[in-house]
Amino acid sequence: MTRAFFLVFAVVVVGCAPSATGLPLEQVGSIPLAVAPTRFDYQSLDVDRGLLFIAHMGSGEVIEVDLHARKIVRTIPDLPDVHGVLVVPGHHRVYATATGRNELIAFDEDTGARLVSASTGTYPDGLAYNPQRDEVWSTNESAGTETVVDASTGQVRATVQMGGEVGNVVYDPTADRMIVAVQGRNDLAIVDPTTFGIVDRIATPGCDHPHGLALAAVERLMFVGCESNGKLATVDLRARSVAAVNDVGPTPDVIVYDPAEHRIYVAAESGWVSAFEQKAGHTEVLGFAFMGEGAHTVALDPQNHHTYFPLLTAAGPQLLEFAAK
Repeated sequence: MTRAFFLVFAVVVVGCAPSATGLPLEQVGSIPLAVAPTRFDYQSLDVDRGLLFIAHMGSGEVIEVDLHARKIVRTIPDLPDVHGVLVVPGHHRVYATATGRNELIAFDEDTGARLVSASTGTYPDGLAYNPQRDEVWSTNESAGTETVVDASTGQVRATVQMGGEVGNVVYDPTADRMIVAVQGRNDLAIVDPTTFGIVDRIATPGCDHPHGLALAAVERLMFVGCESNGKLATVDLRARSVAAVNDVGPTPDVIVYDPAEHRIYVAAESGWVSAFEQKAGHTEVLGFAFMGEGAHTVALDPQNHHTYFPLLTAAGPQLLEFAAK
């Protein structure tokens, strides 16, 4: 489906109730979010405990939702312009980027109490955890750097210059490398987390402004959201090349991959959500739909294959839950 179609159709449906029609998803529940209806951003799930942490960027807080009890546990305030959020269950900690203060903050998963903090580069955004070295990596979009922080002490271990404005970062456990989307260069930078040096770069032709990332570690594939041209690029990490480029909604943002179902979900700033299936290195379209304004963030529970979208609905802010079908 072309980007032009997405743009025209979005104009028609803006303001309608959220709908997953066209996606291989079935709504199975919703949880009221008793908060001001402002912009949501990244989410992170403690799968075993069923605790979902949502960056409520517009209100400068993180919302903790108990998916089992189907209610808000608490909101954690004083996180101005919060973007990234990452739960590390082994530490019972949640990390968040307070973008308005250029700061990475850790708080207790059980109480919400602030524990440690670290200064980052300008405009900290997405986060990744390296379990081999107990580090949290913060992508500092405007600064074009990665800030590497000791997950326990909050001490900064390194600042890695990426050579251009950056998108997101993931840890690749198979190769023991960090992979960073470098928007300013249209490539993926491969970083050795031992030396903090860039050891390789993979160009992303056909993918303008790579931003969102999701790793299929076993298949050695990276799914990349191309922010400026509305594409999903599938990068073969073995071949160091782009294997496929597919259309998605304008301004793709958050991407998740379900390894058991071999499914990719792409949530775009424009409110479009696209679903794909990965088959032997081929990325095949399963469906797409205009989910609603602000539907640029998605969380996945890999155990039951449910997806979660915090959205403004006619009934107010809701966390919508969908089962795969």
